[in-house]
Amino acid sequence: MKKRNYNIQAISAIFVISTPHVAIAQTDGEADKCDISDHITYMYEAQTSASSGKTPLWLNANKYGLSSLDEANGYVRVAMEKPLLTDSAHALGLGYGFDVALLGNYTSTVAIQQAFVEGRWLHGVLTVGSKYYPMELKNSQLSSGSQTLGINARPIPQVRLALPDYWTLPFAGRLFHIKGHIAYGKMTDDNWQHSFTGRTSKYSDDVLYHSKAGYIMVGKPEQPRSLTLEVGLEMATQFGGTNHEFINGTETIVKGNTGIGGFFKVLFPGGSDSPYQGTVYESVEGNTVGSWVGRLTYNHDTWSLAAYIDKFFEDHSAMFLLDYDGYGTGDEWNVKKDNKYLLYDFGDCLVGLELKLKNCTLLRGVVAEYITTKYQSGSIYHDRTESNQVHIGGKDNYYNHHIYPGWQHWGMVMGNPLYRSPIYNDDGQVNCQNNRFTAYHLGFNGSVTPCVDYRVLATYQEGWGTYNFPFNKKRTNTSVMVEAVYNHRHDWMITTALGMDTGRLIGNNFGLQLTFRKTGLWGKKKTE
Repeated sequence: MKKRNYNIQAISAIFVISTPHVAIAQTDGEADKCDISDHITYMYEAQTSASSGKTPLWLNANKYGLSSLDEANGYVRVAMEKPLLTDSAHALGLGYGFDVALLGNYTSTVAIQQAFVEGRWLHGVLTVGSKYYPMELKNSQLSSGSQTLGINARPIPQVRLALPDYWTLPFAGRLFHIKGHIAYGKMTDDNWQHSFTGRTSKYSDDVLYHSKAGYIMVGKPEQPRSLTLEVGLEMATQFGGTNHEFINGTETIVKGNTGIGGFFKVLFPGGSDSPYQGTVYESVEGNTVGSWVGRLTYNHDTWSLAAYIDKFFEDHSAMFLLDYDGYGTGDEWNVKKDNKYLLYDFGDCLVGLELKLKNCTLLRGVVAEYITTKYQSGSIYHDRTESNQVHIGGKDNYYNHHIYPGWQHWGMVMGNPLYRSPIYNDDGQVNCQNNRFTAYHLGFNGSVTPCVDYRVLATYQEGWGTYNFPFNKKRTNTSVMVEAVYNHRHDWMITTALGMDTGRLIGNNFGLQLTFRKTGLWGKKKTE
């Protein structure tokens, strides 16, 4: 991402600072009690993958980073969890979980995927640790992925305050519902960056993480036939840390702001990165990314149809499609004089349709998506100077940053996996080398028998590299996955998946993946 100048004070803290004081269903006067041993679930899982070439895209993407590109890889995994849902009838609730995997031919030998404890009071939830958070407003099984808060990379340990489910505002006929979160955390991939770069190209240590999101729904989804509109803003920032840059073989160390001021400036974007402090070209502190998201859903008795959009931005020009351009001339070249703005094209977005068939087993759901990221506010970036006051805010350079290694964790992009993850790079550079592309994606699923489910994902993509380092000519890629899941009556599940990639974006790959899973319930289960 290029330097940028946000002025979006107070946009970020949406809906989530205060917890609503509303009644929760109670049972026999025990509303304030919760049982830490109630409904503890467990899961054992083993997976092996074998491929010709790299592991195909849809065998490794959108799995919370539990994936590898090696021709042969696998893991064994054990997890346990007490969901907050078990205390849903109480004013107070407690949940916790632990999920660890031993890995073969991955970016590490052990992955602590989840380790968290969380508490709920009324509708507000405080979570501490690493936890899976599904995508909002999209189908996690069939979509290509969210552009900001995706499920493609390993979870980041964080402290998260959330209103996780829609809360109905008690006015205007109960038509309005809100939810959202604020979180701070710390990234854990320092050692991987050291190994991948050989400490000879840009990397960052001890990077801090912040995310926030707010959503509002208009409508009454509980009605048998309803029309609902959801809109939201998702934002996230990498900040702090010790950043190592290399220019012509010379290392420069840039220290990020880890003080209280740094935490506040990423909550309400402001300040500047260290190299630009006190200069005309101060940029907002840290690497900030975000999306405007929306979804319109019509819910029928036997089916539902939704249209949704994900408008990604890494810059003021992409966030509001406007740039201020009313500066003076001469000695007043840096003084705001007029009410003049540059208007950018709408340009880039992900748009999708989702159909759900409620009474059909053979075909349960269909998702179709189109994504384009070619525009990025244009191909030119020019800061105004005393001699040339023209300012053009292009070259947004999605998922990349001039100081931080970009929107990735453990080599996997933290948004949509159609942006080529750094783990694919063979030059030791932690960056996204294809962020200008168009893609068409289709996903559908269902059941062929009561015990056998299936899922199909297919994507066609055309890529142009980046503005700074374009490909010599357009590259294409087609990725397909066919998956079958056998559900045994004793909580055993066996998944077989075939995947294939063809093209020059990520290579020609073919692979088979087998997964065995056993789930069950530990501890006591309360009787009704």
